[in-house]
Order: sequence, then C-alpha cells, then structure tokens
Amino acid sequence: MKRLICYVIGMALLFCLVSGSSVLAGMQVAAGASHTVGLKADGTVVAVGSNGYGKCEVSSWTGITQVAAGDYHTLGLKADGTVAAVGDNEYGQCNVGLWFGITQVAAGDYHTVGLGANGTVVAVGWNGHGQCNTGSWIGITQVAASSWHTVGLKEDGTVVAVGYNEYGQCNVGSWTGIIQVAAGGVHTVGLKADGTVVAVGSGYCQYNLGSWIGITQVAAGGCHTVGLKEDGTVAAVGVSDYGQCNVGSWTGIIQVAAGDDHTVGLKADGTVVAVGDNDSGQCNLFDWNLLNSECSTWSDVISKYNAYVSGQASWSDVIQCYQQYVSP
Repeated sequence: MKRLICYVIGMALLFCLVSGSSVLAGMQVAAGASHTVGLKADGTVVAVGSNGYGKCEVSSWTGITQVAAGDYHTLGLKADGTVAAVGDNEYGQCNVGLWFGITQVAAGDYHTVGLGANGTVVAVGWNGHGQCNTGSWIGITQVAASSWHTVGLKEDGTVVAVGYNEYGQCNVGSWTGIIQVAAGGVHTVGLKADGTVVAVGSGYCQYNLGSWIGITQVAAGGCHTVGLKEDGTVAAVGVSDYGQCNVGSWTGIIQVAAGDDHTVGLKADGTVVAVGDNDSGQCNLFDWNLLNSECSTWSDVISKYNAYVSGQASWSDVIQCYQQYVSP
C-alpha cells in the first residue's frame, strides 16, 4: 500500500510540474570540422562523421538540452546545468566535470566555453591566443567559439571578443542592437534585431551580407556564413569549394549549423539536410529524425517513471519523457 501511495503521489507531482510548463528539450543540430551532432526532442543525442578521439560516442547521453561541436570534441549541456564532453582532451578542453549552473556551451577547435546563469563565462582548453580569457566578462547572454577566438553577446546588445585577431574577427566593439552571434574560423557574425546582419574578419567568408534581410538565425563555418530566413529558406555566402553554400533549394528549415566545410539544416518535422564536404560521412543525415522519441505513449511515461523509482533514470528524464509524450 505504501508503495502504491508513493507511486500515485509521484505521478501527480510529475503532472503538476509539467502541465504548467512549456519547456521541452528542443531539437538542435551542431556541426564540427568533420562531424555532425543532433539533439533529439527526447534529450538523447546522435552523431555521424569522423569519430577521431571518440567525439561521436554520445549514444549514452540523456537529459541533454543543447549540443556543441568542436574540431575534435563534442559537448552536451544537461538539464541540471552540468556538462558532458567526449573527444580530444589534449589541452583540457573536455575538463568540464566540475562545471555547474551552465546555461549554454560553445566549442572551438581546442577550447570549450560555458555561459553561467549569472552571466559570467568560463573556459577551458588551449589558450594560445587568449581565447579562454573570459573571466572578466559579465552580463553575457550568449557565447560563440571558433578556431581561436571566443565571442560573447551582452544583455545590452553589445558584443565582446577575445583571441586570435589577425583578420579583425574580434573587432566587434562598435556593434549594437545584436541579438545573436556566431564565430567562424576567421570571422565573426552578428544578427541584429531588425533581421539584418553584420560581420567582421576575412572578407572571403562574409561578403554581401549587407543585402540580407529577414534573418532569424546565423551560423558561421570555416570560411562561410549561413543565414536562416523568417520564411524557412536559407542564404549562404563565402567559400563554397565543397558546395557548402548550395542551400538555395532548402525550405521548411528551423535551425542551421555550419562546420568547417559543410552546412546543416534542421526541419520542423525533425529531418535534417546537409551539403558540403562529406569525406567523413558528416553529411549522411538522410535517416535522421530528431523528433522521434521513446516516449510516444503513456506506457512509455510510466516505464520512465518506474526507471526513476528504481534509480535507473533521473527526474529530468521523467519530465522530458512526459513533455515529449504530450507535445504535438
């Protein structure tokens, strides 16, 4: 009888907690140098492409809310504010086990950046160009990282940057009205509230952005720039040696990501498209559906709750399972 009462109370608490919340582990794609990472709606993660240093070994991850892909490592932000990491750790870029209270992560070539809930920023990994010197930053709402530089968006719409600046990719001090930033190999991109885009750094990677309008998200690759339009189509400029800018036919896209030489687009139905360099299979996403979930029935929710009771699942796993079950 006591076990039954505890079960009923637990399920009632689950319903109360999530019935008033619209939070759902969102689908997302991230692109590294030669691999692509996908966050599924149920908080699990998939990855394809080069698996050097084990950077694609993410199948055991659960409760993930955001992913990031570096050249040789992969990051997963957990619902509890901690961070998981796999891949190359030569410079300590995967030493994130003690991080907590993190709300967003970004991955560069050999460094990792974490945004704290209090607007401060932590960073680990190779710091040869000062790309990890973020300790004095405050009031940050989003971070981006690329090869050798790190970018932070401030709550007032201004931007800060540290690291390698040979091409002027850190010259963002005059920017205002920015709502999202992206860091490429040798350039930095900023999305403004009016849907236009600004950029600094190598001109080869970001030319003709002045004509872009109606942009809702930007991504920056090795030397190309991608913009998601409000109508679900995508624009891209820059170096396209591997066809990474051939996105003119894409429709129904809700998020974009850019790797060194490939571009990835996530559709609302959970399917994923990709163009560009595929030497390591990083564009082999034809069978992905990030909307698929193991929690499609009420029985699945009960099974997940029972797993929590027996210590085989976390409470956040249960909540995410229920949210996936009730989501359209």
